[in-house]
Amino acid sequence: MYPVHRLGQRLELRELQADDADAVFAIYGSEAATEHLSFEPRTLDEVRQIVTRSIETAKATPRSEYALAVVERSTRALIGFGRLALDPHQPGGATMGFALRPVSWGHGYGVETVRLLLALGFEELGLHRIWGARSPVNEASAKAMTRAGMIEEGRIREHVRKGGAWRDSVVHAILDREWTAQGK
Repeated sequence: MYPVHRLGQRLELRELQADDADAVFAIYGSEAATEHLSFEPRTLDEVRQIVTRSIETAKATPRSEYALAVVERSTRALIGFGRLALDPHQPGGATMGFALRPVSWGHGYGVETVRLLLALGFEELGLHRIWGARSPVNEASAKAMTRAGMIEEGRIREHVRKGGAWRDSVVHAILDREWTAQGK
């Protein structure tokens, strides 16, 4: 499916564009924004490569990854990055993740971003199960996924190596019938 364009109440998901690299760098280059992610802050050059690769893979057939810009509708500013990746080992399954600029935290944008990604997965891609993993101490992500209807399923022990140490991840997931029952 290309191009993706999904509207929420205050946000939209859209395909990444070449000139989004600086805005994505404000997220992926930020210590605060990447504190709970699975990687260290990226350089601007690394972010440019990520954006370029995401643009190229968006047109693949079949498409297996949806790396998307999260845009504030009122300002047209890119405030986040969302990703939905189909799992080749679990037909009908995908992982999701998201990150927002620190200045956009605390406004409910995380919940809306998760709901937009889930809607894409269930309503447009016909998925059965979508899951995401978070750092055990990332309470904001836990709240966003829970408020979007995802269920905390458990802990993957020493799942991520970051900063020279192993870290657990907490898994949240939702099934298509649970999404439908919410009336989204």
